[in-house]
Amino acid sequence: MAQKLITMSERELSRYDIIKRLINGEINGTDASKQIGVTIRHIKRLKLKVDELGAAGLIHGNRGKISNRKLDIEVTTKAEKYLKEKYYDFGPTLASEKLEENHNIKINKESVRHMMIRLKLRKSKPRKSGKKHYAWRTRKDNPGELEQFDGSYHKWFGNDESCLLLAVDDATGKITHAEFDYNEGIAPVFNFWLKYFGKHGFPLAIYLDKFSTYKINHKNAVDNEDWMTQFERAMSQVGVNLITAHSPQAKGRVERMFETLQDRLVKELRLANIITIEEANKFLEKYIPKFNAKFAVVPAKRKDLHKTPIKQIQEKLPQIFSIQNERVVMNDYTVRFANSYYQLDEIQPTTVYKHDRVTIEEHLTGEVKINLKDKYLNFKVLPERPKKEIDIKLPAITVRKISDWKPPIDHPWRTQFLFGKRDVQREKILTAT
Repeated sequence: MAQKLITMSERELSRYDIIKRLINGEINGTDASKQIGVTIRHIKRLKLKVDELGAAGLIHGNRGKISNRKLDIEVTTKAEKYLKEKYYDFGPTLASEKLEENHNIKINKESVRHMMIRLKLRKSKPRKSGKKHYAWRTRKDNPGELEQFDGSYHKWFGNDESCLLLAVDDATGKITHAEFDYNEGIAPVFNFWLKYFGKHGFPLAIYLDKFSTYKINHKNAVDNEDWMTQFERAMSQVGVNLITAHSPQAKGRVERMFETLQDRLVKELRLANIITIEEANKFLEKYIPKFNAKFAVVPAKRKDLHKTPIKQIQEKLPQIFSIQNERVVMNDYTVRFANSYYQLDEIQPTTVYKHDRVTIEEHLTGEVKINLKDKYLNFKVLPERPKKEIDIKLPAITVRKISDWKPPIDHPWRTQFLFGKRDVQREKILTAT
């Protein structure tokens, strides 16, 4: 009679040897329990199985059987089809979510990962080597206490690169505002924060990097309050504190958020057939609330510390968040800026002298204004460069137009110069009699 072949692991063989010694009376149950590392109660179970089945009693009962968790072949076929057709560039986690959300196929992310590796849609990654350790900074307690802000250039949609401006609340990890634009220049950044203020108010502080839009990086600019970027000047006027990070890891929450969005958002935009910045910004309005619901955390304290702007500041926001440059009024009362010449009108809301320093404001609407002493001057744009005039006769331009009227010869103002004071008095007496 042919003997049945039993396959056992080294662990099972070691256990069998110990149980045999227990059965033969060489050791007791306590000794066997210590050697195998299980309870005495379990040792009794193993002894009964070996007595009944021999060595086969130590083999797990499910060995060789099909797992109860094995996916149905029909479900696996459908999942592989969708992975190859729609989600070929997705990560396992996002692909697993989309299979459940769009196709009602519930498969855990690890099964999807193995499936994608088998379909050659993904490569198995080697274990990462140890990197420099950065201490994890504790989150702020309250929403609105600190906003981490940055811009990321990436091929978010289509074939061209665009910039995603992003603000992440440090306490909750929520995306408080996001917007696509062409670059991270001062005008897109000003537009971004004006919309943010309209939704939330003023945060206490903003954590950002040393990009030239936000900070002058010249060595002589350290602790020099006169050297400020347009962004620093505007934020100081509304009372928002700026904190500059010295490394990407310092503002790691927004950096990590970009990694997540470059994986997830890019795929979502492709599935939605988004190809323009306008379409992408509309898509963000619906996408961000769902994203926050999935990834945001509960803050330590729930009190929102955003400051509501007072009416005076609210009215001045377009002025504060304009691009401002200083210029000098020339002798002919013209101001030169950006290769254009602006002729100041003769009547102004405040007195203007030659060589006065005025502020040129380029508003986000494209309008240009000239400011002096918090009053906007009247001017017209000259079609060409004016002829150089060394000294114009007009000493100043004021709130009233200078009149050409001259007093007549018999005007009282003149009589005091034509006659002495005594003669004038005598003439008044004679006239009265």
